[in-house]
Amino acid sequence: MNKFIVKVSSLVLILGVLLVLNSCKKNLKEQDASISSSTAKKEDNKALFASDVISFSNHWNLILGDGSNAGHPNNFEHKDFFYTTNYDKVNWVVFKSPNGGDTHGTSNNTRTELAQVKKWYPATADDKLTATLKVMNVSATGDARVAASYAVVVGQIHSADEFENEPLKIFYKKFPGHTKGSVFWHYEINTAGDDNSGRWDYSTAVWGNDFSVVGSTENTYPEEPKVGIALGEEFSYEIVVKDGIMSLKFSSDGHETKTFTKNLLVSEYTTTADIPQQTKDLFFPIGQDGVERKNAYAGEGCFFKLGSYNQTNGKSPEVNRNWCSGAETHAGDIQKQYKDGNYAEVWFKKASIQVSDAAVSNEGYFTKND
Repeated sequence: MNKFIVKVSSLVLILGVLLVLNSCKKNLKEQDASISSSTAKKEDNKALFASDVISFSNHWNLILGDGSNAGHPNNFEHKDFFYTTNYDKVNWVVFKSPNGGDTHGTSNNTRTELAQVKKWYPATADDKLTATLKVMNVSATGDARVAASYAVVVGQIHSADEFENEPLKIFYKKFPGHTKGSVFWHYEINTAGDDNSGRWDYSTAVWGNDFSVVGSTENTYPEEPKVGIALGEEFSYEIVVKDGIMSLKFSSDGHETKTFTKNLLVSEYTTTADIPQQTKDLFFPIGQDGVERKNAYAGEGCFFKLGSYNQTNGKSPEVNRNWCSGAETHAGDIQKQYKDGNYAEVWFKKASIQVSDAAVSNEGYFTKND
C-alpha cells in the first residue's frame, strides 16, 4: 500500500513539473509573440521615404515647389511637395507643385522635380531614363486658349549650357470636365544666333492631342480626345540617348505602344521654310519665329529631369498666349491652391537611370540657377 502511495505521489509530482514547464513555454511563446508584434508595429510606424520606394542613389538633386534645391533626396520628405503614399498596397512617390509660388532658375512655373547631377553630351551619350507614373491632378483653372493651361511636364531632357533649352519635355494635359487627357512630347529648338527670344517648341501627340489643341474662348474647351489617358491611369516612358539619337518609347495597358526618334546633332529647322505649320500657327503670332543652329544640341551638356513641372501659372495671357495661363494662385498661398485644386500632382511607382562613363559634373547648372 505504501509503495502504491509513493508511486502515485511521484506521478503527481512529475505531472506537476510538466505542467509548470508547459506553462513557462506558453508564457515565453506569448512573450515572443508580443515582442514580434511590437517590433512589427514599430516597423509599420517607421517613416517610408521616397528613396525607399525608388533608388535615387546620388544621381539627383531635388528642386522643390518653393524654388529651393533640397540636394540629394535620400531619406528626405517635404509634406507640401515630396513624400510617399500607399494606394492599393503599392507605394508611390508623390511630386506636387502649386500654380503659383517661388520658382527655380528663370522659369515662370513651379516644379517639384529631380534634376540629374551629371550632364552628358549627345554625341558620346549612352544614357537612359525610365519611369512608370500616373498624374493625379492638373490645375482646376486657366485660360483654355493658352496651350500650357491644365498641363504638367513629367519628364525632360534639359541643356545645361548656352541658352539652357530643352530638347525634350513630356507633357500630360487634361481640360476641366474631360475624363481623358493627352500625353505628348515637345522638341524645343536650340536657337541659332545670340538671341534666344525666337525659340519655339514642336509638339508630337502620343495618346490624344498635341499642345496646339486649345479652346476657342477662355472657358470653351475642345472636344475630348477619343484615345487618351485619364487621371490616375498609369503609363510609362523610356528615354534613350545614344550616339546623338534620342529614342522614346511610351506604353500603357490598353493603349498602343508608341515609339519615336529624334536626331540631336543635326537640325531639321535651319530655315524659315523648314518650320512646321503647327509652330507657325502657335508661335509666330507672339514673335517666336527663330531658326535652329545646324548642329542642334551637339556640344552641349544635357541632363534628365523627372517629376511634376507645373505648366499652369497665374501670369496674364496678354503676356504670352502659349505659356501664361492666368490661373488662380491665391497670391502664392500654397494651402489655398491645394484646397481648391490649383496644383499639379504626379505619382511615380518606378524610375531608373543609366549614366554613361562619359557623363561629367553638372554643378555649374545648379550654381547658376539655385
